[in-house]
Amino acid sequence: MSKVLIFPTDTVYGIGASIYDEEGQKRIYEIKHRDRNKPLAVLCANLEQIKEIAVVSPLAEKLINKFLPGAVTFILPAKDNIKKIMGIPTIGVRIPNSKLALEILTNEGPMATTSVNESGEKPLDTYEEIASKYANQVEKIYEKTEVSSSQASTVIDVTGDSFKVLREGAITLKMVLDFVATLS
Repeated sequence: MSKVLIFPTDTVYGIGASIYDEEGQKRIYEIKHRDRNKPLAVLCANLEQIKEIAVVSPLAEKLINKFLPGAVTFILPAKDNIKKIMGIPTIGVRIPNSKLALEILTNEGPMATTSVNESGEKPLDTYEEIASKYANQVEKIYEKTEVSSSQASTVIDVTGDSFKVLREGAITLKMVLDFVATLS
């Protein structure tokens, strides 16, 4: 049976299902009324989980080790089995800097996730409003136990030999460039 969970991360609450659970991912799209052409991001507990689902270049590994856990999403080439399940050649992966989220991801494995909201609306960020709207649509909703940031993650594409910052968040382009300059 598919299992859809709602849990807090270091940014906003996420709604997620195992990356291997196609039915759970389908339910997320239905619950949110989300366009199937908008891919879900994948939260992982550690680098090993990322390597299980994505191709990690030496540059990507250095960037991941520097900036994760934290509010950075890396776009990486998906491994063949994940391409088949998710129907996309690349995936956005991130390790949240949240004790509870990491505990869930360690137990459940990599999870396809997105923010908790109706597609196109502002993300919901309190347990009460989330529970009142989604309690009967998911298997479990976890209460927030840590402070989070509502700032979106920085998005870095590392699908090729170099990198490109697609969206700047808490981690700035300058911070990434300064770190990459130390690698040569």
